[in-house]
Amino acid sequence: MRILAIDYGKKRTGLAVTDPLQIIANGLTTVATKDLEAFIMDYVAREQVERIIVGQPRQMNGEDSENMRRITPFVNRLRRLLPAIPVELFDERFTSVLAHRAILESGIGKKARQNKALVDEISATIILQGWMESR
Repeated sequence: MRILAIDYGKKRTGLAVTDPLQIIANGLTTVATKDLEAFIMDYVAREQVERIIVGQPRQMNGEDSENMRRITPFVNRLRRLLPAIPVELFDERFTSVLAHRAILESGIGKKARQNKALVDEISATIILQGWMESR
């Protein structure tokens, strides 16, 4: 079964997923946040998902960032919609910085580096990889 990771954003949300053996984290896609719940419901209907990891934005002092006021209701809805699938929060500090660095170091052209959807998808992958390494 797969593990799905979510980098929740105000407008766009990046998604990443493991392979069925939960060895490798891969970017899945980026969706408009308004379409996120429908996308997830469709995805879990097609794929076996064991767990959902949602990036928890924190400030440098460890306190939740402003985006948590959007994430908390989303996580609560997911838990009600998918009671058989555990939903966990995972500290996502620095994921956007790491995503930008990964894109820069990959040699991708300037135009592609400005693709915010790509940054969101890579951020979700970094969240998932971090969660996997913490286990």
